[in-house]
Amino acid sequence: MIVLSAKNLTKSYGANVVLQDASFHLNGGDRVGIIGVNGAGKTTLLDILTGRSSPDEGELFVAPELTSGYLRQDGNFNSERTVYEEMLEVFGDLIETERETEALAAEIARRSEAGENAEALLRRYDSLTETFKQRGGYGYRSEIAGILSSMAFPESFRSRKVSLLSGGERTRLALAALLLKKPKLLFLDEPTNHLDIGTLIWLEQYLEKYAGSIVLVSHDRYFLDRTVNRIFEIESGRLTVYEGNYSAFAEKKRANRQAAFEAYEKQRREVEKQEEIVRRFRQHGTEKLAKRARSREKRLAHMPLAERPAGDPAHMRMRFYKRYKSGNDVLLAEGLSKGFVHAGARRELFARVNLDIKSGEHICMVGANGVGKTTLLKILRGELAPDGGRLQMGHNVLIAYYDQEQELLDDERTVLDEVHASYRLYSDTELRGILGRFLFAGDAAFRKVGVLSGGERARLSLLKLILSGANLLLLDEPTNHLDIVSKEVFEEALRAYSGTALIVSHDRYFLNRIPSRIVELTPDGLVSYLGGYDYYTEKKEAEAAGRRRLSSLANIAETESARREDGDGGLSAADRRRRTKEAAAAEKRKLRALARAEERVASLESEIGAIEARMCDAAVSSDHKLLHECDARLSEAKTALAEAYDRWMELQES
Repeated sequence: MIVLSAKNLTKSYGANVVLQDASFHLNGGDRVGIIGVNGAGKTTLLDILTGRSSPDEGELFVAPELTSGYLRQDGNFNSERTVYEEMLEVFGDLIETERETEALAAEIARRSEAGENAEALLRRYDSLTETFKQRGGYGYRSEIAGILSSMAFPESFRSRKVSLLSGGERTRLALAALLLKKPKLLFLDEPTNHLDIGTLIWLEQYLEKYAGSIVLVSHDRYFLDRTVNRIFEIESGRLTVYEGNYSAFAEKKRANRQAAFEAYEKQRREVEKQEEIVRRFRQHGTEKLAKRARSREKRLAHMPLAERPAGDPAHMRMRFYKRYKSGNDVLLAEGLSKGFVHAGARRELFARVNLDIKSGEHICMVGANGVGKTTLLKILRGELAPDGGRLQMGHNVLIAYYDQEQELLDDERTVLDEVHASYRLYSDTELRGILGRFLFAGDAAFRKVGVLSGGERARLSLLKLILSGANLLLLDEPTNHLDIVSKEVFEEALRAYSGTALIVSHDRYFLNRIPSRIVELTPDGLVSYLGGYDYYTEKKEAEAAGRRRLSSLANIAETESARREDGDGGLSAADRRRRTKEAAAAEKRKLRALARAEERVASLESEIGAIEARMCDAAVSSDHKLLHECDARLSEAKTALAEAYDRWMELQES
């Protein structure tokens, strides 16, 4: 069922055409990811689809009675209510029904005691309680508690006023409120900003089971791979629809671009060949050859010539360098601790942090929101003092720091002045050339820093970082505001950087490409994992399984100890051996079942990948019947995969 469709949507701001003739449709249950460089028009499209803005031309159809919700990237979610009161507001109608039933119950009791007729009230009470039950009235408080916990709001936050929350916390709260409303069509603009990895994984699982349709803008490639089944790419004002997740899109786009260039080059060679034949025919000057030349010229004149395919859109060009080499021992931290006092009570962020960084290492730091990752970076660069512990900097270490909020930028300066204030040895001409490589060409160099977008501020901060020539980079969420193309350029520059880097990030795609090791910050210190994100998750899962196994063995030992204390001496040696064998056999059966469950998951994941790849094939995507069959099978396979995962988790936890 089509829930939304657009035909020839066009939107301009002055001479800048943001969208031109955009046409598409959205089916019930679709998960669409909108991608494009910063400024391409992604948020503009969301504003049009949600009715916040109107197209200059084109038609938009939205199914009647379709409920929708919109999480805006720049939404000002402010309130003097507490966090919990704000969540209760979502269920205002249920709460009103609850109050009415309580009042009815009291009135029915009063009338019964007075011997008055209360039949009409009883009927009303029965009707309301049934409606309340059907709409989940008895579970909404548990639902609020569950989603607040999942969105990293501990019990202590629930009485805090929304107006006192940070920008990231407000964004998470707005997302929590939106998910509680469960609209049929969910619009999300950069929903992964300000989420730690644990919350990101929870959100992916939640959206996978979401009953409605989803349209989201995101630069998180890992997130897109796990949440969407269609990609809408906006490039140079044009919207192109791709079936499949981000990886399928990237492969399809590369293939399409290559095919277009090959077709163009083939036609160009053919035209040159025909023009050369015409020239040679005319050169000989005979009437017969001149006639043939005119015939070929006519064919060339009527040939539909393909335009040269557009190359990649302009993107920033960057390369990190270091002024000089540091010693092999770059930084040593031993026993660092930090806490703060809030409302008269002291809260410890972390303790016993030990970190030994060697020259050339690229280390990524992960950890839950609020554990103190940014605070630790500030301690390492000397901006904050630790409460305890020791910090030793190596020989010839020059530090450069990237703060995720870009608070180190002066909003009143122009872009050119901001760079010039830190690097006065460069001439204006030299800086203009450097700024151009970071997409601040022409008049963009004279814009005020305060009016720049998040992505532009990020690029400016990275430019200053590069000019520093530092040999130790401390980076706090450097990819947060970058579009996908800029992320890839930044990643390649980091991979080529021979200096040392410590990077706080929750970008899992980035975490798979950059680090030589990952360190996880916990309240009890740092835990180190060699390798990238996938290895880190494997080790975390293995550790969790080990803890469950130890807990299970402890329970068995406790039970056995209790049995012996109860004087169960009636079992013979043969019976004890039999019980031991039965327990061992049961464990083997469980391990075999677990192996079968893992094989089932792997098989279904492989099947889903094959179906999605087939749907991207031109022969299938152009055949409505084949596409429908593939979509149906894909839906069945995803349902089966969810069940297989449930079975696997059940066996893991048993």
